[in-house]
Amino acid sequence: MNIDTFIKQIEDEFDDLKPGVLKPDSIFREVFEWNSINALILIAMVKTEYDVTISADDLIKSKTVNDIYSRVASRIEK
Repeated sequence: MNIDTFIKQIEDEFDDLKPGVLKPDSIFREVFEWNSINALILIAMVKTEYDVTISADDLIKSKTVNDIYSRVASRIEK
C-alpha cells in the first residue's frame, strides 16, 4: 500500500471527486462535501480494501488525507 494507491481508491469511491484533486496534504473535509454518509463510505472502503477498521473518531482526529492513510497503514498486519 502507498499513498498514491490510497488516494486513487478514494477518488474511485466518490463520484463527485475529480481525479487528481486529492493530494496527501489535502484537508479532505474541504476537498469535497463531507457528511456522515461520506464518512461511512470511506470507513467501508478502508475495511473492504485493507481489512482495517477505522472509526468515526479516527476521522474526526484526522485532518489530511495523509493523516487517514497513516492510521490505516499503521493497522495493516505486517
